[in-house]
Amino acid sequence: MASMVRIDRNALENFCTEVFENLGLPREEAVDSASILVAADARGIGSHGVGRLWRYVNGIKKQIMLGSAEPLVLTDTPISLVLDAQGAMGMGLSKRTMGQVIERAGLLGASFASIRNSNHFGIAGYYTEMAARKDMIGICMTNTAALGVPTFAREAMFGTNPIAVSVPATDGRMFTLDMATTCVTRGKIEVHEREGKSIPHGWAVDTTGRGTSDARQLLEDMLYQRGGGILPLGGEGELLGGHKGYGLAVLVDILCAITSGGEFGKSVKDSEATSARVCHFFGAIRLDLFRDPGQFKQDMGRLLDELTASEVAQGSERVYYAGLKEHEAEAQSNRLGVALSVQVAGSLRKIGEEMQVPFPAIS
Repeated sequence: MASMVRIDRNALENFCTEVFENLGLPREEAVDSASILVAADARGIGSHGVGRLWRYVNGIKKQIMLGSAEPLVLTDTPISLVLDAQGAMGMGLSKRTMGQVIERAGLLGASFASIRNSNHFGIAGYYTEMAARKDMIGICMTNTAALGVPTFAREAMFGTNPIAVSVPATDGRMFTLDMATTCVTRGKIEVHEREGKSIPHGWAVDTTGRGTSDARQLLEDMLYQRGGGILPLGGEGELLGGHKGYGLAVLVDILCAITSGGEFGKSVKDSEATSARVCHFFGAIRLDLFRDPGQFKQDMGRLLDELTASEVAQGSERVYYAGLKEHEAEAQSNRLGVALSVQVAGSLRKIGEEMQVPFPAIS
């Protein structure tokens, strides 16, 4: 396991905010982008956290990501919104868009939005939990660069295409399902590559369609679209349900890209400088469309309690529900500081030196 260090959450957010501001982002967008990135690390999702900061630095410097871009409104109805991001940073725009979706759902019961021509937006669960905190069911998806291989294929034809849903319960708890529709995300492959580790068998295939453990070669082959890629959720073939993960991944492309008129499938491509232009989908549904919100959350709380109280398998310690590990990790990060690998901390320190932003103290 890689050596870890901890950094105060506010200090880490302030560091990233200052880096973004030095790159020319408006203050609000810099703050939002920093808080969303750090939230991933605080929840233990290092694959989507500040380890990606260099991608934003490169993307903004090369004007592939545009901090000052104003989205173009393509469709605007009382319950729907479609935007062309025009290359804007994904995080700040996504937070504002989900805010509008929640506001409209508050008035009319439900609302949905899709965005095309955007950039990486961090963890999808950040946006769904915005809705859950307002007594709504939150929904969020995004397509990504083509990294996933269809069942029985050896060519990447869809992204890791995550789906997130958050549902509130009693005592401030919530069920937050935030999952890739591939076995793993590219970010986890990148973590293994950074740490010099082989990837587990069953995560991905090489250019011939056979299993691979070489993280570095896989990332290079996917970048240059030579073939190979990450397997869909369920793994190889149909025996363990890989075709179901494949179907979910394509569904995300439909809701994100087909609804917005954006790029989908193998047309979504990364460059060496930054992530691909991608599409997002957001939704919010008021609980009181179905029943009294208090009673709804009471039953949700009972469901979560029953899940965690279920009998534990031999050799295991606990039973979790979706989001519980992340919420517990976040509470610990708020107390002790956000855990980062030594490699990520080193890369941030280097960015700080280049951007003349002091790196926060390590605890």
